[in-house]
Amino acid sequence: MHPLYPSPSSAPARPLRVALVTESFLPQVNGVTNSVCRVADHLRARGHEALILAPGTGPATYAGFPVVRLPSVPLPGYRTFAVGLPSRRLVMAALRAFAPDVVHLASPVLLGNAAVEVARPLALPTVAVYQTDLPGFAARHGVPGAEALWPLLRQIHAAVDRTLVPSSATRRALAGHGFPRLSLWQRGVDTERFHPRHRDEELRRRLAPDGEVLVGYIGRLSKDKRVDLLAHAARLRGARLVVVGDGPDRARLRRRIPSAVFTGQRTGTDLSRLYAALDVFVHTGADETFCQAIQEALASGVPVVAPAAGGPLDLVEHEGNGLLFDPASVRELRVALGRLIHNGALRRRMAAAARPAVESRTWEVVGDQLLDHYRSVIAPQQVEPRVPVRN
Repeated sequence: MHPLYPSPSSAPARPLRVALVTESFLPQVNGVTNSVCRVADHLRARGHEALILAPGTGPATYAGFPVVRLPSVPLPGYRTFAVGLPSRRLVMAALRAFAPDVVHLASPVLLGNAAVEVARPLALPTVAVYQTDLPGFAARHGVPGAEALWPLLRQIHAAVDRTLVPSSATRRALAGHGFPRLSLWQRGVDTERFHPRHRDEELRRRLAPDGEVLVGYIGRLSKDKRVDLLAHAARLRGARLVVVGDGPDRARLRRRIPSAVFTGQRTGTDLSRLYAALDVFVHTGADETFCQAIQEALASGVPVVAPAAGGPLDLVEHEGNGLLFDPASVRELRVALGRLIHNGALRRRMAAAARPAVESRTWEVVGDQLLDHYRSVIAPQQVEPRVPVRN
């Protein structure tokens, strides 16, 4: 256990058996996949056992744990995204065979709902992680009846023992829709992988050969992220826009912002160097429940411009480590970017405040908090979760 958060019990905790049921997993790379991978890594590091149930085709193991692949269909308009089908018989067989202590539901929808229905008669404790603003995602992609998703999501989360939410804004929103038993569980960040020391001056010279201020977006390229708003950033004097990531909107965005550098999807050391090379990180999506990319940028020592909505409200201290703008105002976005692009002293001050804001939010700390959430639904009278990290 992390020394800042001593174990609530003096008795050594026995290893847990955790079934991770996720709506998205490798080879798809997104926030849900990344969080599930981090949870699995932490379970392995702490000596627990896990089984991963995921839709579509892909790796049969991860972190030494088996991955049970379940039937899926491609999402209309986003065919590289596999939507898990409610395969109750297969989920029942997998859970019976594995006999978990707790079922972890990652951003549950159809597959997650099936797992909840299976877990209930088996008397298995359940912890759901609310990560994707599905109604907002659907609305941005033009899916009819997006608001009708709220009753389905409320039904799923009302049936679990605890729902973990990544931000205070998400907790307020879900409480307003009648979701019960909500607890805050924020995301961790790899403070070694994302660090200012990865800044590479040669990379900067290649990206900005005339010494421009590097403004970067890193994330999925899809309509719900509103990346096309960055066309306004590309027109600002003295700036060079870098777009890192992939998705169904990539071709349209390249036409919309021809002056930007599009790197495609990057991982590992390449991604670390790209974050650290930036002078300003900008995020445009207005439906984020958390926004891990903001946290990674801050850990890399980069000030952030982000919408004053959802998860960014917990991460960006306005006028401290970055600037917030009204998500409905393109003018405010332009003004915020212009201030940081044209004021080097302001950039340096906010860059100095960036990493301290998140360096205590390691995956080790938040992973141990998650283990306490598991134990508290397994035996509610025996354990209370650690207080979430706050800055």
